[in-house]
Amino acid sequence: MDAIIEVSELHKRFGPAVALDGMTFTAGPGQVTGFVGPNGAGKSTTMRVILGLDRPDSGTALVGGSRYQDLRKPLTRLGALIDPGALQPGRSGRNHLLWLAHSQGLPPKRVDEVLEMTGMRPVARRRAGGYSLGMRQRLGIAAAMLGDPPVLMLDEPFNGLDPEGIVWMRGLLRSLAAEGRAVLVSSHLMSELQDVAGHVVFAGAGKVVEAASTVAMTERYGSLESAYLTLTRGTGVLR
Repeated sequence: MDAIIEVSELHKRFGPAVALDGMTFTAGPGQVTGFVGPNGAGKSTTMRVILGLDRPDSGTALVGGSRYQDLRKPLTRLGALIDPGALQPGRSGRNHLLWLAHSQGLPPKRVDEVLEMTGMRPVARRRAGGYSLGMRQRLGIAAAMLGDPPVLMLDEPFNGLDPEGIVWMRGLLRSLAAEGRAVLVSSHLMSELQDVAGHVVFAGAGKVVEAASTVAMTERYGSLESAYLTLTRGTGVLR
């Protein structure tokens, strides 16, 4: 059961603002789970709690049955893309990955494998500060895949990708799920999630308002976009 994310009754306040109000869901193995909702719905805070970057006031977020901060070699258990800009701009893409690999005791050859996997090998020795958003997204995916983890968590992975990159990302997500991994994807692009997600969690006002298979949602509402607009109306924060 390593390939699973379990979020249970997460509550979190930032001063007077309620960020999470009982967020509860599971992202299981062998499928892409879409995590959707308007700005202020609690998606980013939930992902930060899963990664141990924010501490919940109550509730649990477990990866394969353990808290992220308790994992040995966490990159081998959970790979995450949260902020593609979180890198040293003067360092090459390859050196960025080498630094991460070294921190986890991973062999340098794995860096070359993920560079090849993400199509980044031709620009791997360029300074990361000169990368486009799409290239930073691909480098972020390479970093997430370094430890060959059973669980992936990706925040807006389609951002900045050109049409060829979007097709590539669709195929990658499908292949990762087909390998038995749990893949949690937060995105505002309902059309892309409808093509790749097997299950969708709709969040609003810090909690889950609906969770069901993509097939069930499209049969009920006609499309994932219509389901989103109906289920999350009035549950976000204007930003």
